[in-house]
Amino acid sequence: MKRSVPFRHSAKQGCEFASRHRSEGFTIVEMLTVVAIFGILAMIAAPSFSSLIASQRAGAVATDLLVGLIDSRSEAIKRNVDATFAPKSGGWKAGWQTTVPDPNNVGQTILIEDHPTTTGIAIAGPNGVVYQSSGRVQGNAAPCFAITATQGSSVVQRWVAVDLSGRPLVRTTACT
Repeated sequence: MKRSVPFRHSAKQGCEFASRHRSEGFTIVEMLTVVAIFGILAMIAAPSFSSLIASQRAGAVATDLLVGLIDSRSEAIKRNVDATFAPKSGGWKAGWQTTVPDPNNVGQTILIEDHPTTTGIAIAGPNGVVYQSSGRVQGNAAPCFAITATQGSSVVQRWVAVDLSGRPLVRTTACT
């Protein structure tokens, strides 16, 4: 035999079904409150998030530049010739490349590596770095590259320094 839910009616309360369970779900007021709180938290977190993005972009480009310098040094040692690490035409913001002399054509070079850069990044540095066949930097000055990433109002800088022995390293402080 099936039991039915009794129906109650009173003038005060109107018609209602007697129920042992409360309805599940959220009211519109509860939902709007949660959305408003998330909106406020997002506005608070946005400035620090743009700083994080700028820091990651600067770090990524600094690491790419570091790898390019290491590869150039390696090519100079491996081929026993001078290898040139230089900006593309258009400056460092256009990217960089590694070239070595072509042994078959005097006066010609072979492009070893060609690397584009990302937008929103500024790179300041020397006109190029020449690695000798010993792996040392040509000349008596230690090259330094300044990388600046801008995201919104956040500006982050990284530096890539090359010591006279030819070893590059990423720094968070300016080169001396």
